[in-house]
Amino acid sequence: MSSWMVVTSADNFQRTIDLGFTKQGFKARQRKKVMEQMAAGDDLLYYVTGVQVFAATARITSDGFEEHELIWTSKPGEDYPWRVEVRPDRVLVEEDWIPTSEIAPGLEYVQKWPAEHWKLAFQGNLHRIPDADFAAVRAAIAGGRRLAIAGAKKATAKKATAKKR
Repeated sequence: MSSWMVVTSADNFQRTIDLGFTKQGFKARQRKKVMEQMAAGDDLLYYVTGVQVFAATARITSDGFEEHELIWTSKPGEDYPWRVEVRPDRVLVEEDWIPTSEIAPGLEYVQKWPAEHWKLAFQGNLHRIPDADFAAVRAAIAGGRRLAIAGAKKATAKKATAKKR
């Protein structure tokens, strides 16, 4: 079992919520990680760019697969074709998202970068992270209020970028 961190925009996080947290897509350049390294039972941590927060954890429930339905967006032509099915673990309401500045500098994964540049750890779409780091962030998230996912069509992730700048 491995732990992963997906780096996503508030809009794309909202799209995952709108799907009922049943599926997650990754950019085209992530094929090898998704198709050859991820597996059912792996853990997934959500980092939301722009607002620089940890917002959720999930469990991967399938092997990777390719699909081209346009759900997540970034640059033109990117359809996040490498996907896995997921099950939500802890998805926080927006007001309880965890600022990375509160926990990230102490994570093992972040130590790869000079202390003054720790935010570089959150560049790119998908990263394998130490299980201990996943557990530390999951424990921090455990104290927050959970977003009701079933039937959630208009949760509040889209407001996050303007609100937390």
